Amino acid sequence: MLTILSLLFVTQGIASIPPSARLLDERPIPDAIAYDETDPADSVLRAANERMSRGDYRSAAALYRSAVRRFPTSMRLSEALYYEAFAFYRAGDLVPARAALDSLRARFPRQMATGDASALRTRICGELARQGDSACAEEVSRAADEVGRSSSRHSDSPTRGQSGAPCPGGDDDDDDSRIAALNALLQMDAERAMPILTTVLARRDRCSERLRRKAVFLVAQKSTPESASILLAAARSDPDSEVREQAVFWLSQVRDTRAVGMLTDIMNGSGERALRDRAIFALSQHASTEAGTALRAFAENEREPIELRERAIFSLGQRRGTDQTEYLRGLYRKMNDIELREKVLFALAQRRGAGNEAFLMGIVTDAREPVELRKKAIFNVGQMGGAVSTLVTLYGSLTDRELREQVIFALSQRREREALDKLMDIASADADRELRKKAIFWLGQSRDPRATAFLADLVNK
Repeated sequence: MLTILSLLFVTQGIASIPPSARLLDERPIPDAIAYDETDPADSVLRAANERMSRGDYRSAAALYRSAVRRFPTSMRLSEALYYEAFAFYRAGDLVPARAALDSLRARFPRQMATGDASALRTRICGELARQGDSACAEEVSRAADEVGRSSSRHSDSPTRGQSGAPCPGGDDDDDDSRIAALNALLQMDAERAMPILTTVLARRDRCSERLRRKAVFLVAQKSTPESASILLAAARSDPDSEVREQAVFWLSQVRDTRAVGMLTDIMNGSGERALRDRAIFALSQHASTEAGTALRAFAENEREPIELRERAIFSLGQRRGTDQTEYLRGLYRKMNDIELREKVLFALAQRRGAGNEAFLMGIVTDAREPVELRKKAIFNVGQMGGAVSTLVTLYGSLTDRELREQVIFALSQRREREALDKLMDIASADADRELRKKAIFWLGQSRDPRATAFLADLVNK
Protein backbone atom coordinates (compact mmCIF):
# COMPACT_ATOMS: atom_id res chain seq x y z
CA MET A 1 0.00 0.00 0.00
CA LEU A 2 2.98 2.31 0.41
CA THR A 3 4.02 4.51 -2.49
CA ILE A 4 7.17 6.14 -3.82
CA LEU A 5 6.08 9.16 -1.81
CA SER A 6 7.61 7.46 1.21
CA LEU A 7 11.04 7.71 -0.43
CA LEU A 8 10.44 11.32 -1.39
CA PHE A 9 9.60 12.16 2.21
CA VAL A 10 12.95 10.72 3.27
CA THR A 11 14.81 12.88 0.74
CA GLN A 12 13.01 15.94 2.08
CA GLY A 13 13.93 15.13 5.67
CA ILE A 14 10.41 14.11 6.56
CA ALA A 15 9.60 11.20 8.81
CA SER A 16 8.08 8.40 6.82
CA ILE A 17 7.88 4.63 7.23
CA PRO A 18 8.30 3.71 10.88
CA PRO A 19 10.76 1.00 11.88
CA SER A 20 7.94 -1.29 12.95
CA ALA A 21 7.00 -1.69 9.28
CA ARG A 22 9.97 -3.96 9.00
CA LEU A 23 9.95 -5.64 12.38
CA LEU A 24 7.82 -8.51 11.12
CA ASP A 25 9.63 -9.02 7.84
CA GLU A 26 11.61 -12.18 7.40
CA ARG A 27 14.81 -11.94 9.34
CA PRO A 28 17.97 -11.66 7.26
CA ILE A 29 20.22 -14.67 7.05
CA PRO A 30 21.66 -15.09 10.57
CA ASP A 31 25.36 -14.76 11.21
CA ALA A 32 27.14 -17.88 10.08
CA ILE A 33 28.23 -20.46 12.62
CA ALA A 34 31.71 -19.54 13.84
CA TYR A 35 34.51 -21.67 12.47
CA ASP A 36 36.45 -23.99 14.75
CA GLU A 37 39.02 -26.22 13.06
CA THR A 38 39.21 -28.43 16.16
CA ASP A 39 35.54 -29.38 15.80
CA PRO A 40 34.98 -32.52 13.67
CA ALA A 41 31.96 -30.90 11.98
CA ASP A 42 33.90 -27.79 10.94
CA SER A 43 34.36 -28.56 7.24
CA VAL A 44 30.70 -29.53 6.75
CA LEU A 45 29.49 -26.44 8.59
CA ARG A 46 31.75 -24.22 6.49
CA ALA A 47 30.23 -25.68 3.35
CA ALA A 48 26.71 -25.21 4.75
CA ASN A 49 27.43 -21.58 5.66
CA GLU A 50 28.70 -20.92 2.16
CA ARG A 51 25.54 -22.38 0.58
CA MET A 52 23.41 -20.34 2.97
CA SER A 53 25.19 -17.12 2.03
CA ARG A 54 24.46 -17.84 -1.66
CA GLY A 55 20.78 -18.38 -0.96
CA ASP A 56 20.96 -22.09 -1.81
CA TYR A 57 18.81 -22.97 1.17
CA ARG A 58 17.97 -26.58 0.38
CA SER A 59 21.61 -27.51 -0.10
CA ALA A 60 22.53 -25.63 3.06
CA ALA A 61 19.80 -27.43 5.02
CA ALA A 62 21.02 -30.81 3.77
CA LEU A 63 24.57 -30.02 4.86
CA TYR A 64 23.50 -28.80 8.31
CA ARG A 65 21.46 -32.01 8.68
CA SER A 66 24.49 -34.04 7.61
CA ALA A 67 26.60 -32.32 10.28
CA VAL A 68 24.00 -33.14 12.94
CA ARG A 69 23.82 -36.80 11.98
CA ARG A 70 27.51 -37.43 11.36
CA PHE A 71 28.93 -35.48 14.32
CA PRO A 72 26.55 -35.86 17.28
CA THR A 73 29.28 -34.82 19.72
CA SER A 74 29.99 -31.50 18.00
CA MET A 75 30.07 -28.51 20.34
CA ARG A 76 28.00 -26.65 17.75
CA LEU A 77 25.24 -29.20 17.43
CA SER A 78 22.50 -26.87 18.74
CA GLU A 79 23.52 -24.17 16.26
CA ALA A 80 23.51 -26.67 13.40
CA LEU A 81 19.98 -27.78 14.29
CA TYR A 82 18.73 -24.19 14.39
CA TYR A 83 20.36 -23.34 11.05
CA GLU A 84 18.99 -26.51 9.53
CA ALA A 85 15.50 -25.40 10.53
CA PHE A 86 16.10 -21.85 9.31
CA ALA A 87 17.41 -23.02 5.94
CA PHE A 88 14.47 -25.38 5.42
CA TYR A 89 12.11 -22.55 6.39
CA ARG A 90 13.64 -20.18 3.87
CA ALA A 91 13.38 -22.90 1.24
CA GLY A 92 9.67 -23.30 2.00
CA ASP A 93 10.07 -26.82 3.41
CA LEU A 94 8.07 -26.31 6.58
CA VAL A 95 7.67 -29.87 7.81
CA PRO A 96 11.41 -30.70 7.93
CA ALA A 97 12.02 -27.23 9.41
CA ARG A 98 9.65 -28.03 12.26
CA ALA A 99 11.23 -31.45 12.69
CA ALA A 100 14.67 -29.86 13.12
CA LEU A 101 13.29 -27.57 15.83
CA ASP A 102 11.59 -30.52 17.52
CA SER A 103 14.99 -32.17 17.68
CA LEU A 104 16.55 -28.99 19.02
CA ARG A 105 13.91 -28.81 21.77
CA ALA A 106 14.44 -32.47 22.71
CA ARG A 107 18.22 -32.13 22.98
CA PHE A 108 18.63 -28.50 24.07
CA PRO A 109 15.42 -27.35 25.78
CA ARG A 110 16.94 -24.15 27.11
CA GLN A 111 17.93 -22.91 23.65
CA MET A 112 14.45 -23.67 22.37
CA ALA A 113 12.54 -22.06 25.22
CA THR A 114 13.01 -18.47 24.07
CA GLY A 115 14.74 -16.38 21.47
CA ASP A 116 15.15 -16.86 17.73
CA ALA A 117 14.41 -20.58 17.79
CA SER A 118 11.11 -20.09 19.60
CA ALA A 119 10.03 -17.27 17.29
CA LEU A 120 11.04 -19.31 14.23
CA ARG A 121 8.98 -22.25 15.39
CA THR A 122 5.95 -20.02 15.89
CA ARG A 123 6.30 -18.59 12.37
CA ILE A 124 6.65 -22.11 10.93
CA CYS A 125 3.64 -23.34 12.88
CA GLY A 126 1.64 -20.33 11.77
CA GLU A 127 2.29 -21.23 8.12
CA LEU A 128 1.44 -24.87 8.72
CA ALA A 129 -1.74 -23.94 10.60
CA ARG A 130 -2.94 -21.96 7.58
CA GLN A 131 -2.35 -25.11 5.54
CA GLY A 132 -4.62 -27.13 7.82
CA ASP A 133 -2.23 -28.51 10.46
CA SER A 134 -4.48 -28.78 13.53
CA ALA A 135 -1.62 -29.40 15.98
CA CYS A 136 0.10 -26.22 14.92
CA ALA A 137 -3.17 -24.29 14.99
CA GLU A 138 -3.63 -25.35 18.60
CA GLU A 139 -0.04 -24.43 19.46
CA VAL A 140 -0.37 -20.96 17.92
CA SER A 141 -3.67 -20.35 19.69
CA ARG A 142 -2.22 -21.31 23.07
CA ALA A 143 0.79 -19.03 22.56
CA ALA A 144 -1.37 -16.09 21.52
CA ASP A 145 -3.78 -16.63 24.41
CA GLU A 146 -0.83 -16.56 26.82
CA VAL A 147 0.22 -13.18 25.39
CA GLY A 148 -3.29 -11.91 26.10
CA ARG A 149 -3.30 -13.28 29.66
CA SER A 150 0.13 -11.82 30.35
CA SER A 151 -0.93 -8.41 29.02
CA SER A 152 -4.07 -8.47 31.16
CA ARG A 153 -1.97 -9.18 34.27
CA HIS A 154 0.28 -6.19 33.57
CA SER A 155 -2.20 -3.72 32.06
CA ASP A 156 -2.70 -2.01 35.42
CA SER A 157 1.04 -1.79 36.23
CA PRO A 158 2.27 1.41 34.51
CA THR A 159 5.35 1.55 36.73
CA ARG A 160 6.61 -1.88 35.72
CA GLY A 161 10.16 -1.62 34.42
CA GLN A 162 10.62 2.05 35.30
CA SER A 163 13.88 3.59 36.51
CA GLY A 164 15.95 1.08 34.57
CA ALA A 165 14.63 -1.93 36.48
CA PRO A 166 14.83 -5.18 34.52
CA CYS A 167 11.74 -6.42 32.73
CA PRO A 168 10.95 -9.96 33.88
CA GLY A 169 10.16 -12.10 30.86
CA GLY A 170 10.08 -9.01 28.69
CA ASP A 171 13.31 -9.07 26.72
CA ASP A 172 13.48 -8.68 22.95
CA ASP A 173 13.70 -12.42 22.28
CA ASP A 174 10.50 -13.07 24.21
CA ASP A 175 8.80 -10.25 22.34
CA ASP A 176 9.78 -11.85 19.02
CA SER A 177 8.07 -15.07 20.06
CA ARG A 178 4.98 -13.26 21.29
CA ILE A 179 4.54 -11.16 18.20
CA ALA A 180 5.11 -14.17 15.97
CA ALA A 181 2.27 -15.92 17.79
CA LEU A 182 -0.02 -12.91 17.42
CA ASN A 183 0.84 -12.55 13.74
CA ALA A 184 0.13 -16.22 13.11
CA LEU A 185 -3.20 -16.04 14.95
CA LEU A 186 -4.13 -12.88 13.05
CA GLN A 187 -3.68 -14.71 9.76
CA MET A 188 -5.67 -17.71 11.05
CA ASP A 189 -8.47 -15.99 12.90
CA ALA A 190 -8.55 -12.19 12.95
CA GLU A 191 -11.63 -12.07 15.16
CA ARG A 192 -9.75 -13.89 17.93
CA ALA A 193 -6.52 -11.95 17.42
CA MET A 194 -7.88 -8.39 17.53
CA PRO A 195 -9.07 -8.49 21.17
CA ILE A 196 -5.68 -9.82 22.23
CA LEU A 197 -3.91 -7.06 20.30
CA THR A 198 -6.22 -4.52 21.93
CA THR A 199 -5.23 -5.91 25.35
CA VAL A 200 -1.54 -5.60 24.45
CA LEU A 201 -2.03 -1.98 23.39
CA ALA A 202 -3.85 -1.24 26.66
CA ARG A 203 -0.61 -1.83 28.56
CA ARG A 204 1.25 1.25 29.78
CA ASP A 205 4.44 -0.21 31.27
CA ARG A 206 7.89 0.40 29.82
CA CYS A 207 8.55 -3.32 29.49
CA SER A 208 5.86 -3.69 26.83
CA GLU A 209 6.91 -0.77 24.62
CA ARG A 210 8.56 -2.90 21.95
CA LEU A 211 5.66 -5.33 21.95
CA ARG A 212 3.16 -2.48 21.57
CA ARG A 213 5.08 -1.03 18.64
CA LYS A 214 4.82 -4.33 16.83
CA ALA A 215 1.17 -4.74 17.81
CA VAL A 216 0.34 -1.42 16.14
CA PHE A 217 1.71 -2.76 12.87
CA LEU A 218 -0.34 -5.95 13.18
CA VAL A 219 -3.57 -4.08 13.91
CA ALA A 220 -3.07 -2.04 10.75
CA GLN A 221 -2.88 -5.18 8.61
CA LYS A 222 -6.63 -5.67 9.02
CA SER A 223 -8.20 -2.64 7.40
CA THR A 224 -11.45 -2.46 9.35
CA PRO A 225 -13.34 0.19 11.34
CA GLU A 226 -12.17 -1.63 14.47
CA SER A 227 -8.55 -1.22 13.34
CA ALA A 228 -9.01 2.52 12.88
CA SER A 229 -10.50 2.89 16.35
CA ILE A 230 -7.68 0.91 17.98
CA LEU A 231 -5.01 2.89 16.14
CA LEU A 232 -6.62 6.20 17.03
CA ALA A 233 -6.72 5.23 20.71
CA ALA A 234 -3.03 4.32 20.58
CA ALA A 235 -2.17 7.57 18.79
CA ARG A 236 -3.92 9.64 21.42
CA SER A 237 -3.06 7.93 24.67
CA ASP A 238 -0.06 5.58 24.49
CA PRO A 239 2.76 6.87 26.75
CA ASP A 240 5.44 5.86 24.25
CA SER A 241 6.05 8.47 21.54
CA GLU A 242 7.09 5.89 18.97
CA VAL A 243 3.89 3.90 19.48
CA ARG A 244 1.88 7.09 19.00
CA GLU A 245 3.75 8.06 15.84
CA GLN A 246 3.47 4.61 14.33
CA ALA A 247 -0.25 4.48 15.07
CA VAL A 248 -0.72 7.76 13.22
CA PHE A 249 1.31 6.50 10.28
CA TRP A 250 -0.69 3.30 9.95
CA LEU A 251 -3.96 5.19 10.06
CA SER A 252 -3.06 6.26 6.53
CA GLN A 253 -3.18 2.62 5.43
CA VAL A 254 -6.57 1.81 6.94
CA ARG A 255 -9.45 2.02 4.48
CA ASP A 256 -11.87 3.77 6.77
CA THR A 257 -13.53 7.07 5.91
CA ARG A 258 -13.09 8.22 9.51
CA ALA A 259 -9.31 8.05 9.23
CA VAL A 260 -9.04 11.39 7.40
CA GLY A 261 -10.97 13.16 10.14
CA MET A 262 -8.88 11.48 12.82
CA LEU A 263 -5.64 12.46 11.12
CA THR A 264 -6.82 16.02 10.52
CA ASP A 265 -7.59 16.41 14.22
CA ILE A 266 -4.10 15.21 15.11
CA MET A 267 -2.45 17.46 12.49
CA ASN A 268 -4.34 20.51 13.75
CA GLY A 269 -3.89 19.65 17.41
CA SER A 270 -1.45 21.14 19.86
CA GLY A 271 0.46 17.91 20.47
CA GLU A 272 4.09 17.11 19.79
CA ARG A 273 5.46 18.07 16.38
CA ALA A 274 6.68 14.61 15.49
CA LEU A 275 3.15 13.27 15.86
CA ARG A 276 1.68 16.08 13.79
CA ASP A 277 4.37 15.47 11.18
CA ARG A 278 3.26 11.84 10.95
CA ALA A 279 -0.33 12.97 10.53
CA ILE A 280 0.62 15.19 7.59
CA PHE A 281 2.42 12.31 5.93
CA ALA A 282 -0.51 9.99 6.60
CA LEU A 283 -2.95 12.48 5.05
CA SER A 284 -0.71 12.69 1.99
CA GLN A 285 -1.36 8.99 1.44
CA HIS A 286 -5.12 9.54 1.22
CA ALA A 287 -6.42 10.41 -2.25
CA SER A 288 -9.69 11.83 -0.94
CA THR A 289 -10.78 15.41 -1.53
CA GLU A 290 -11.15 15.83 2.24
CA ALA A 291 -7.47 14.99 2.81
CA GLY A 292 -6.38 17.52 0.17
CA THR A 293 -8.62 20.21 1.64
CA ALA A 294 -7.21 19.61 5.12
CA LEU A 295 -3.63 19.88 3.85
CA ARG A 296 -4.40 23.10 1.96
CA ALA A 297 -5.96 24.73 5.00
CA PHE A 298 -2.98 23.74 7.12
CA ALA A 299 -0.45 25.03 4.56
CA GLU A 300 -2.13 28.44 4.58
CA ASN A 301 -2.50 28.71 8.36
CA GLU A 302 0.04 31.31 9.45
CA ARG A 303 -0.37 30.29 13.08
CA GLU A 304 1.16 26.89 12.42
CA PRO A 305 4.94 26.21 12.57
CA ILE A 306 6.72 26.85 9.27
CA GLU A 307 8.38 23.43 9.30
CA LEU A 308 5.02 21.67 9.41
CA ARG A 309 3.53 23.93 6.77
CA GLU A 310 6.47 23.02 4.54
CA ARG A 311 5.56 19.35 4.99
CA ALA A 312 1.99 20.08 3.93
CA ILE A 313 3.15 21.97 0.84
CA PHE A 314 5.42 19.11 -0.17
CA SER A 315 2.52 16.70 0.24
CA LEU A 316 0.29 18.84 -1.94
CA GLY A 317 2.93 18.77 -4.66
CA GLN A 318 2.64 14.98 -4.81
CA ARG A 319 -1.12 14.89 -5.23
CA ARG A 320 -2.58 14.29 -8.67
CA GLY A 321 -4.75 16.67 -10.64
CA THR A 322 -4.25 19.92 -12.53
CA ASP A 323 -6.18 21.73 -9.82
CA GLN A 324 -3.22 21.10 -7.50
CA THR A 325 -0.93 22.92 -9.93
CA GLU A 326 -3.20 25.95 -10.09
CA TYR A 327 -3.56 25.93 -6.33
CA LEU A 328 0.21 25.85 -5.74
CA ARG A 329 0.81 28.72 -8.14
CA GLY A 330 -1.79 30.77 -6.32
CA LEU A 331 -0.32 29.76 -2.98
CA TYR A 332 3.09 31.04 -4.08
CA ARG A 333 1.63 34.48 -4.71
CA LYS A 334 -0.18 34.49 -1.37
CA MET A 335 2.82 33.71 0.81
CA ASN A 336 5.40 36.13 2.14
CA ASP A 337 7.76 33.72 3.86
CA ILE A 338 10.71 32.89 1.59
CA GLU A 339 11.19 29.37 2.97
CA LEU A 340 7.59 28.48 2.26
CA ARG A 341 7.75 29.96 -1.21
CA GLU A 342 10.86 27.86 -1.88
CA LYS A 343 8.89 24.76 -0.95
CA VAL A 344 6.13 25.74 -3.35
CA LEU A 345 8.67 26.12 -6.16
CA PHE A 346 10.06 22.70 -5.37
CA ALA A 347 6.56 21.21 -5.30
CA LEU A 348 5.77 22.72 -8.70
CA ALA A 349 9.03 21.37 -10.13
CA GLN A 350 7.90 17.85 -9.20
CA ARG A 351 4.83 18.31 -11.38
CA ARG A 352 6.22 18.13 -14.91
CA GLY A 353 4.24 19.78 -17.65
CA ALA A 354 1.16 21.94 -17.13
CA GLY A 355 3.25 25.04 -17.84
CA ASN A 356 5.25 24.79 -14.63
CA GLU A 357 8.61 25.36 -16.34
CA ALA A 358 7.25 28.59 -17.82
CA PHE A 359 5.95 29.61 -14.40
CA LEU A 360 9.37 29.04 -12.85
CA MET A 361 11.07 30.93 -15.65
CA GLY A 362 8.74 33.81 -14.90
CA ILE A 363 10.07 33.83 -11.33
CA VAL A 364 13.65 33.82 -12.63
CA THR A 365 13.16 36.81 -14.90
CA ASP A 366 11.08 38.87 -12.47
CA ALA A 367 13.44 41.42 -10.95
CA ARG A 368 10.93 42.07 -8.16
CA GLU A 369 11.45 38.57 -6.79
CA PRO A 370 14.16 38.00 -4.12
CA VAL A 371 17.43 36.71 -5.57
CA GLU A 372 17.30 33.58 -3.42
CA LEU A 373 13.94 32.60 -4.88
CA ARG A 374 15.12 33.31 -8.40
CA LYS A 375 18.13 31.05 -7.77
CA LYS A 376 15.87 28.29 -6.47
CA ALA A 377 13.71 28.62 -9.55
CA ILE A 378 16.78 28.25 -11.80
CA PHE A 379 17.83 25.11 -9.97
CA ASN A 380 14.35 23.62 -10.27
CA VAL A 381 14.14 24.43 -13.97
CA GLY A 382 17.41 22.55 -14.47
CA GLN A 383 16.09 19.58 -12.49
CA MET A 384 12.86 19.36 -14.46
CA GLY A 385 14.74 17.90 -17.42
CA GLY A 386 13.53 20.33 -20.08
CA ALA A 387 15.59 21.50 -23.02
CA VAL A 388 19.13 22.58 -22.13
CA SER A 389 18.69 25.43 -24.60
CA THR A 390 16.42 27.06 -22.00
CA LEU A 391 19.36 27.32 -19.58
CA VAL A 392 21.77 28.40 -22.31
CA THR A 393 19.47 31.21 -23.40
CA LEU A 394 18.81 32.17 -19.79
CA TYR A 395 22.51 32.61 -19.07
CA GLY A 396 22.83 35.15 -21.86
CA SER A 397 19.79 37.12 -20.70
CA LEU A 398 20.91 37.56 -17.09
CA THR A 399 23.26 40.22 -15.75
CA ASP A 400 23.28 39.39 -12.02
CA ARG A 401 26.39 37.37 -11.15
CA GLU A 402 24.68 35.23 -8.49
CA LEU A 403 21.99 34.21 -10.93
CA ARG A 404 24.51 33.41 -13.66
CA GLU A 405 26.49 31.29 -11.17
CA GLN A 406 23.30 29.35 -10.47
CA VAL A 407 22.80 28.73 -14.19
CA ILE A 408 26.37 27.42 -14.38
CA PHE A 409 25.61 25.03 -11.55
CA ALA A 410 22.37 23.94 -13.22
CA LEU A 411 24.27 23.27 -16.44
CA SER A 412 26.84 21.20 -14.54
CA GLN A 413 24.07 18.87 -13.38
CA ARG A 414 22.99 18.07 -16.92
CA ARG A 415 24.56 15.39 -19.11
CA GLU A 416 23.63 16.71 -22.54
CA ARG A 417 26.40 17.72 -24.94
CA GLU A 418 24.95 21.21 -25.25
CA ALA A 419 25.37 21.81 -21.50
CA LEU A 420 29.06 20.91 -21.61
CA ASP A 421 29.55 23.09 -24.69
CA LYS A 422 28.12 26.07 -22.85
CA LEU A 423 30.30 25.48 -19.77
CA MET A 424 33.40 25.34 -21.95
CA ASP A 425 32.32 28.51 -23.71
CA ILE A 426 31.88 30.31 -20.37
CA ALA A 427 35.23 28.99 -19.07
CA SER A 428 37.13 30.24 -22.10
CA ALA A 429 35.35 33.42 -23.14
CA ASP A 430 33.19 34.96 -20.42
CA ALA A 431 34.18 38.50 -19.55
CA ASP A 432 33.70 37.86 -15.82
CA ARG A 433 36.77 36.16 -14.35
CA GLU A 434 34.85 34.77 -11.35
CA LEU A 435 32.28 33.15 -13.61
CA ARG A 436 35.06 31.63 -15.72
CA LYS A 437 36.49 30.10 -12.53
CA LYS A 438 33.10 28.67 -11.57
CA ALA A 439 32.71 27.05 -14.96
CA ILE A 440 36.24 25.61 -14.78
CA PHE A 441 35.52 24.18 -11.34
CA TRP A 442 32.42 22.33 -12.54
CA LEU A 443 34.18 21.13 -15.67
CA GLY A 444 36.74 19.62 -13.32
CA GLN A 445 33.96 17.58 -11.70
CA SER A 446 32.83 16.17 -15.03
CA ARG A 447 33.83 12.69 -16.19
CA ASP A 448 33.32 13.59 -19.82
CA PRO A 449 36.56 13.12 -21.84
CA ARG A 450 35.81 16.36 -23.67
CA ALA A 451 35.94 18.27 -20.38
CA THR A 452 39.26 16.64 -19.49
CA ALA A 453 40.75 17.53 -22.88
CA PHE A 454 39.45 21.09 -22.64
CA LEU A 455 41.00 21.64 -19.20
CA ALA A 456 44.32 20.15 -20.37
CA ASP A 457 44.41 22.59 -23.29
CA LEU A 458 43.55 25.43 -20.92
CA VAL A 459 46.49 24.56 -18.65
CA ASN A 460 48.91 24.27 -21.54
CA LYS A 461 48.08 27.64 -23.07
